[in-house]
Amino acid sequence: MNKPVTIAIDAMSGDRGAAVVVHAALEAVRENEALSLVLVGIRSELEALLQEGHARIEIVEAADVVRMNERPSHALRHKKNSSMAIALSLVRDGEAQGCVSAGNTGALMAFGRSIIRMYPGIERPAIAKLIPSLRGRCHVLDLGANVDSTAENLYQYALMGSLMASAICRQSEPRVALLNVGEEEIKGNEQVRLASHMLAQCDTINYIGYVEGSDLFRDVADVVVCDGFVGNIALKTGEGVAGLLIELLEQAFTRSMYGRLVGMLAKPIIGRLLQLMDPSRHNGASLLGLQGVVIKSHGNANERAMLAAIRQAVREVQLEVPRRINERLDDLML
Repeated sequence: MNKPVTIAIDAMSGDRGAAVVVHAALEAVRENEALSLVLVGIRSELEALLQEGHARIEIVEAADVVRMNERPSHALRHKKNSSMAIALSLVRDGEAQGCVSAGNTGALMAFGRSIIRMYPGIERPAIAKLIPSLRGRCHVLDLGANVDSTAENLYQYALMGSLMASAICRQSEPRVALLNVGEEEIKGNEQVRLASHMLAQCDTINYIGYVEGSDLFRDVADVVVCDGFVGNIALKTGEGVAGLLIELLEQAFTRSMYGRLVGMLAKPIIGRLLQLMDPSRHNGASLLGLQGVVIKSHGNANERAMLAAIRQAVREVQLEVPRRINERLDDLML
Protein backbone atom coordinates (compact mmCIF):
# COMPACT_ATOMS: atom_id res chain seq x y z
CA MET A 1 0.00 0.00 0.00
CA ASN A 2 1.33 3.46 -0.89
CA LYS A 3 2.29 5.85 1.89
CA PRO A 4 -0.01 8.86 2.41
CA VAL A 5 0.94 11.84 0.23
CA THR A 6 -0.23 15.46 0.48
CA ILE A 7 0.10 17.74 -2.55
CA ALA A 8 -0.52 21.50 -2.49
CA ILE A 9 -2.09 22.92 -5.66
CA ASP A 10 -2.01 26.54 -6.76
CA ALA A 11 -5.68 26.53 -7.75
CA MET A 12 -5.95 30.06 -9.19
CA SER A 13 -3.07 30.70 -11.59
CA GLY A 14 -3.94 28.66 -14.68
CA ASP A 15 -5.49 30.07 -17.85
CA ARG A 16 -8.68 28.01 -17.48
CA GLY A 17 -9.49 29.00 -13.90
CA ALA A 18 -10.15 27.07 -10.71
CA ALA A 19 -12.89 24.82 -12.10
CA VAL A 20 -10.38 22.70 -14.03
CA VAL A 21 -8.22 22.30 -10.91
CA VAL A 22 -11.14 21.30 -8.69
CA HIS A 23 -12.46 18.70 -11.16
CA ALA A 24 -8.97 17.22 -11.57
CA ALA A 25 -8.49 17.22 -7.77
CA LEU A 26 -11.73 15.29 -7.22
CA GLU A 27 -10.71 12.70 -9.81
CA ALA A 28 -7.21 12.42 -8.30
CA VAL A 29 -8.45 11.60 -4.79
CA ARG A 30 -11.03 9.19 -6.21
CA GLU A 31 -8.36 7.14 -7.96
CA ASN A 32 -5.75 7.31 -5.16
CA GLU A 33 -6.88 6.56 -1.61
CA ALA A 34 -3.47 7.53 -0.20
CA LEU A 35 -3.66 11.05 -1.64
CA SER A 36 -4.73 14.25 0.13
CA LEU A 37 -4.81 17.63 -1.61
CA VAL A 38 -4.61 21.21 -0.42
CA LEU A 39 -6.21 23.68 -2.83
CA VAL A 40 -4.78 27.17 -2.35
CA GLY A 41 -6.88 30.07 -3.57
CA ILE A 42 -10.00 32.13 -3.02
CA ARG A 43 -11.98 30.09 -0.51
CA SER A 44 -15.48 31.16 -1.57
CA GLU A 45 -14.83 30.25 -5.21
CA LEU A 46 -13.25 26.91 -4.38
CA GLU A 47 -15.98 25.95 -1.90
CA ALA A 48 -18.66 26.73 -4.50
CA LEU A 49 -16.91 24.46 -7.02
CA LEU A 50 -16.40 21.66 -4.49
CA GLN A 51 -20.04 21.91 -3.39
CA GLU A 52 -20.30 19.24 -0.67
CA GLY A 53 -16.52 19.05 -0.28
CA HIS A 54 -14.32 16.02 0.21
CA ALA A 55 -12.62 14.59 3.31
CA ARG A 56 -9.20 14.53 1.66
CA ILE A 57 -9.37 17.94 -0.03
CA GLU A 58 -8.56 20.97 2.12
CA ILE A 59 -8.82 24.62 1.14
CA VAL A 60 -6.25 27.22 2.22
CA GLU A 61 -7.13 30.87 1.65
CA ALA A 62 -4.94 33.04 -0.56
CA ALA A 63 -5.59 36.75 -0.92
CA ASP A 64 -3.89 37.22 -4.29
CA VAL A 65 -3.03 35.58 -7.64
CA VAL A 66 0.10 35.86 -9.80
CA ARG A 67 -1.01 36.83 -13.30
CA MET A 68 0.53 35.27 -16.39
CA ASN A 69 1.87 38.59 -17.67
CA GLU A 70 3.46 39.71 -14.39
CA ARG A 71 7.19 40.11 -14.17
CA PRO A 72 8.71 37.56 -11.76
CA SER A 73 10.52 40.31 -9.85
CA HIS A 74 7.24 42.18 -9.31
CA ALA A 75 5.48 39.00 -8.14
CA LEU A 76 8.33 38.20 -5.76
CA ARG A 77 8.07 41.63 -4.12
CA HIS A 78 4.31 42.15 -4.11
CA LYS A 79 2.60 38.74 -4.27
CA LYS A 80 3.81 36.97 -1.13
CA ASN A 81 0.17 36.22 -0.25
CA SER A 82 -0.61 34.73 -3.65
CA SER A 83 -1.88 31.20 -4.17
CA MET A 84 1.45 30.29 -5.79
CA ALA A 85 3.61 31.53 -2.93
CA ILE A 86 1.42 29.98 -0.24
CA ALA A 87 1.33 26.60 -2.01
CA LEU A 88 5.14 26.56 -2.12
CA SER A 89 5.29 27.63 1.54
CA LEU A 90 3.22 24.58 2.49
CA VAL A 91 5.95 22.39 0.98
CA ARG A 92 8.69 24.31 2.79
CA ASP A 93 6.85 23.99 6.11
CA GLY A 94 6.24 20.25 5.70
CA GLU A 95 2.45 20.54 5.42
CA ALA A 96 2.64 19.15 1.88
CA GLN A 97 5.27 17.01 0.16
CA GLY A 98 4.85 18.53 -3.29
CA CYS A 99 3.34 21.45 -5.19
CA VAL A 100 1.60 21.77 -8.57
CA SER A 101 1.05 25.08 -10.38
CA ALA A 102 -0.15 26.03 -13.85
CA GLY A 103 0.92 29.62 -13.29
CA ASN A 104 3.57 32.04 -14.50
CA THR A 105 6.75 29.99 -15.08
CA GLY A 106 9.18 32.78 -14.21
CA ALA A 107 7.32 33.62 -11.00
CA LEU A 108 7.16 29.94 -10.01
CA MET A 109 10.90 29.62 -10.47
CA ALA A 110 11.57 32.86 -8.53
CA PHE A 111 9.28 31.89 -5.65
CA GLY A 112 10.70 28.36 -5.67
CA ARG A 113 14.26 29.63 -5.29
CA SER A 114 13.20 32.05 -2.55
CA ILE A 115 10.89 29.76 -0.56
CA ILE A 116 12.07 26.18 -1.06
CA ARG A 117 15.71 26.97 -1.92
CA MET A 118 18.17 25.28 -4.24
CA TYR A 119 20.42 22.28 -3.82
CA PRO A 120 23.87 23.41 -2.60
CA GLY A 121 26.10 24.04 -5.61
CA ILE A 122 23.29 24.29 -8.17
CA GLU A 123 23.02 27.78 -9.66
CA ARG A 124 19.64 27.59 -11.42
CA PRO A 125 16.65 25.26 -11.50
CA ALA A 126 15.77 23.56 -14.77
CA ILE A 127 12.40 22.47 -16.10
CA ALA A 128 12.58 18.74 -16.87
CA LYS A 129 9.94 16.63 -18.57
CA LEU A 130 9.52 13.00 -19.58
CA ILE A 131 8.51 12.73 -23.23
CA PRO A 132 7.53 9.53 -25.05
CA SER A 133 10.09 8.05 -27.41
CA LEU A 134 10.03 5.17 -29.89
CA ARG A 135 10.73 2.42 -27.35
CA GLY A 136 10.55 4.23 -24.03
CA ARG A 137 10.76 7.71 -22.56
CA CYS A 138 13.32 10.51 -22.51
CA HIS A 139 13.99 13.22 -19.91
CA VAL A 140 14.52 16.61 -21.58
CA LEU A 141 15.80 19.71 -19.76
CA ASP A 142 15.84 22.72 -19.62
CA LEU A 143 12.44 23.48 -21.14
CA GLY A 144 12.17 27.18 -20.39
CA ALA A 145 13.36 28.08 -16.91
CA ASN A 146 16.55 29.68 -18.26
CA VAL A 147 16.72 31.21 -21.72
CA ASP A 148 20.51 31.60 -21.51
CA SER A 149 22.65 28.90 -19.91
CA THR A 150 26.39 28.68 -19.35
CA ALA A 151 28.41 25.52 -19.88
CA GLU A 152 28.42 25.02 -16.11
CA ASN A 153 24.62 25.29 -16.06
CA LEU A 154 24.33 22.67 -18.82
CA TYR A 155 26.71 20.41 -16.92
CA GLN A 156 24.57 20.75 -13.78
CA TYR A 157 21.38 20.04 -15.75
CA ALA A 158 23.01 16.85 -17.05
CA LEU A 159 23.90 15.75 -13.51
CA MET A 160 20.39 16.36 -12.20
CA GLY A 161 18.76 14.82 -15.27
CA SER A 162 20.86 11.68 -14.94
CA LEU A 163 20.00 11.33 -11.26
CA MET A 164 16.31 11.91 -11.97
CA ALA A 165 16.29 9.24 -14.69
CA SER A 166 17.90 6.84 -12.22
CA ALA A 167 15.28 7.65 -9.57
CA ILE A 168 12.15 7.63 -11.75
CA CYS A 169 12.97 5.08 -14.46
CA ARG A 170 15.32 2.94 -12.34
CA GLN A 171 18.07 3.22 -14.95
CA SER A 172 21.51 2.44 -13.52
CA GLU A 173 23.46 4.25 -16.27
CA PRO A 174 21.10 6.53 -18.21
CA ARG A 175 22.44 7.74 -21.55
CA VAL A 176 23.02 11.50 -21.36
CA ALA A 177 23.33 13.69 -24.47
CA LEU A 178 23.53 17.37 -25.39
CA LEU A 179 21.06 18.72 -27.94
CA ASN A 180 23.00 20.29 -30.81
CA VAL A 181 22.75 21.25 -34.48
CA GLY A 182 24.83 18.23 -35.49
CA GLU A 183 26.65 15.22 -34.06
CA GLU A 184 30.17 16.33 -35.05
CA GLU A 185 32.46 17.61 -32.29
CA ILE A 186 33.03 20.94 -34.05
CA LYS A 187 29.28 21.75 -34.18
CA GLY A 188 27.45 24.00 -31.72
CA ASN A 189 28.12 27.22 -29.85
CA GLU A 190 30.88 27.74 -27.31
CA GLN A 191 28.71 26.86 -24.29
CA VAL A 192 27.61 23.53 -25.74
CA ARG A 193 31.13 22.53 -26.81
CA LEU A 194 32.54 23.40 -23.38
CA ALA A 195 29.73 21.54 -21.61
CA SER A 196 30.48 18.53 -23.83
CA HIS A 197 34.13 18.62 -22.76
CA MET A 198 33.14 18.83 -19.08
CA LEU A 199 30.71 15.90 -19.35
CA ALA A 200 33.24 13.79 -21.23
CA GLN A 201 35.61 14.22 -18.26
CA CYS A 202 32.96 13.04 -15.76
CA ASP A 203 33.42 9.31 -15.13
CA THR A 204 30.12 8.97 -13.24
CA ILE A 205 27.93 10.21 -16.12
CA ASN A 206 27.20 7.99 -19.14
CA TYR A 207 27.70 10.81 -21.63
CA ILE A 208 27.13 9.74 -25.27
CA GLY A 209 27.78 13.07 -27.03
CA TYR A 210 25.54 15.22 -29.22
CA VAL A 211 22.08 14.42 -30.56
CA GLU A 212 19.88 16.36 -32.96
CA GLY A 213 16.24 17.40 -32.61
CA SER A 214 15.00 14.41 -34.60
CA ASP A 215 16.61 12.09 -32.03
CA LEU A 216 14.42 13.24 -29.13
CA PHE A 217 11.71 10.69 -29.95
CA ARG A 218 13.91 7.86 -31.29
CA ASP A 219 15.21 6.33 -28.04
CA VAL A 220 18.75 7.49 -28.76
CA ALA A 221 19.26 8.94 -25.25
CA ASP A 222 17.56 8.75 -21.86
CA VAL A 223 18.44 12.35 -20.90
CA VAL A 224 18.79 15.23 -23.37
CA VAL A 225 20.17 18.56 -22.14
CA CYS A 226 19.83 22.03 -23.70
CA ASP A 227 19.22 25.63 -22.69
CA GLY A 228 15.66 26.77 -21.99
CA PHE A 229 15.28 28.72 -25.25
CA VAL A 230 16.04 25.72 -27.44
CA GLY A 231 14.23 23.26 -25.18
CA ASN A 232 10.99 25.22 -25.01
CA ILE A 233 10.82 25.59 -28.79
CA ALA A 234 11.60 21.89 -29.30
CA LEU A 235 8.89 20.87 -26.81
CA LYS A 236 6.21 23.17 -28.22
CA THR A 237 7.05 22.10 -31.78
CA GLY A 238 6.76 18.43 -30.84
CA GLU A 239 3.44 19.00 -29.10
CA GLY A 240 2.16 20.95 -32.09
CA VAL A 241 3.04 18.12 -34.48
CA ALA A 242 1.42 15.58 -32.15
CA GLY A 243 -1.76 17.67 -32.00
CA LEU A 244 -1.81 17.98 -35.80
CA LEU A 245 -1.43 14.22 -36.29
CA ILE A 246 -4.21 13.49 -33.77
CA GLU A 247 -6.54 15.89 -35.59
CA LEU A 248 -5.68 14.45 -39.01
CA LEU A 249 -6.30 10.89 -37.78
CA GLU A 250 -9.65 11.85 -36.30
CA GLN A 251 -10.68 13.55 -39.56
CA ALA A 252 -9.56 10.57 -41.64
CA PHE A 253 -11.68 8.15 -39.63
CA THR A 254 -14.85 10.26 -39.46
CA ARG A 255 -15.20 11.88 -42.91
CA SER A 256 -16.60 8.90 -44.82
CA MET A 257 -18.33 5.57 -44.29
CA TYR A 258 -15.17 3.75 -45.42
CA GLY A 259 -13.07 5.79 -43.01
CA ARG A 260 -15.42 5.02 -40.11
CA LEU A 261 -15.31 1.30 -40.94
CA VAL A 262 -11.50 1.26 -41.05
CA GLY A 263 -11.46 3.29 -37.84
CA MET A 264 -13.64 0.72 -36.06
CA LEU A 265 -11.38 -2.13 -37.15
CA ALA A 266 -8.22 -0.26 -36.13
CA LYS A 267 -9.67 1.26 -32.94
CA PRO A 268 -7.45 -0.64 -30.41
CA ILE A 269 -4.26 0.32 -32.25
CA ILE A 270 -5.37 3.90 -32.88
CA GLY A 271 -6.40 4.30 -29.23
CA ARG A 272 -2.92 3.31 -28.02
CA LEU A 273 -1.31 5.59 -30.57
CA LEU A 274 -3.44 8.57 -29.60
CA GLN A 275 -2.76 7.95 -25.92
CA LEU A 276 0.98 7.97 -26.60
CA MET A 277 0.81 11.16 -28.68
CA ASP A 278 -1.71 13.21 -26.66
CA PRO A 279 0.28 16.00 -24.92
CA SER A 280 -2.36 16.34 -22.18
CA ARG A 281 -1.59 12.82 -20.97
CA HIS A 282 2.05 13.78 -20.43
CA ASN A 283 1.50 17.15 -18.75
CA GLY A 284 3.66 18.07 -15.79
CA ALA A 285 7.30 19.16 -15.77
CA SER A 286 9.63 19.12 -12.76
CA LEU A 287 11.54 22.13 -11.49
CA LEU A 288 14.82 20.32 -10.86
CA GLY A 289 17.29 21.95 -8.52
CA LEU A 290 14.77 22.90 -5.85
CA GLN A 291 14.87 21.05 -2.54
CA GLY A 292 11.31 19.83 -2.91
CA VAL A 293 8.88 18.47 -5.50
CA VAL A 294 7.50 21.31 -7.65
CA ILE A 295 5.58 20.43 -10.83
CA LYS A 296 4.88 23.03 -13.52
CA SER A 297 1.69 22.36 -15.49
CA HIS A 298 0.81 23.89 -18.83
CA GLY A 299 -0.99 27.17 -18.23
CA ASN A 300 -3.77 26.10 -20.57
CA ALA A 301 -4.11 22.63 -19.05
CA ASN A 302 -7.51 20.96 -19.20
CA GLU A 303 -8.83 18.56 -16.56
CA ARG A 304 -6.99 15.54 -17.98
CA ALA A 305 -3.72 17.46 -18.22
CA MET A 306 -4.01 18.80 -14.65
CA LEU A 307 -4.70 15.27 -13.41
CA ALA A 308 -1.52 14.10 -15.14
CA ALA A 309 0.47 16.85 -13.38
CA ILE A 310 -0.93 15.79 -9.99
CA ARG A 311 0.01 12.19 -10.71
CA GLN A 312 3.54 13.31 -11.60
CA ALA A 313 3.87 15.14 -8.28
CA VAL A 314 2.65 12.09 -6.35
CA ARG A 315 5.09 9.85 -8.19
CA GLU A 316 8.09 12.06 -7.44
CA VAL A 317 7.12 12.30 -3.77
CA GLN A 318 6.73 8.52 -3.47
CA LEU A 319 10.08 7.93 -5.19
CA GLU A 320 11.73 10.60 -2.97
CA VAL A 321 13.31 12.22 -6.01
CA PRO A 322 14.65 15.39 -4.24
CA ARG A 323 16.32 13.32 -1.51
CA ARG A 324 17.90 10.93 -3.99
CA ILE A 325 19.27 13.76 -6.11
CA ASN A 326 20.58 15.69 -3.11
CA GLU A 327 22.33 12.63 -1.65
CA ARG A 328 24.39 12.00 -4.78
CA LEU A 329 24.87 15.51 -6.10
CA ASP A 330 27.90 16.36 -3.96
CA ASP A 331 29.78 13.33 -5.31
CA LEU A 332 29.17 14.38 -8.92
CA MET A 333 29.85 18.11 -8.77
CA LEU A 334 33.13 19.30 -10.30
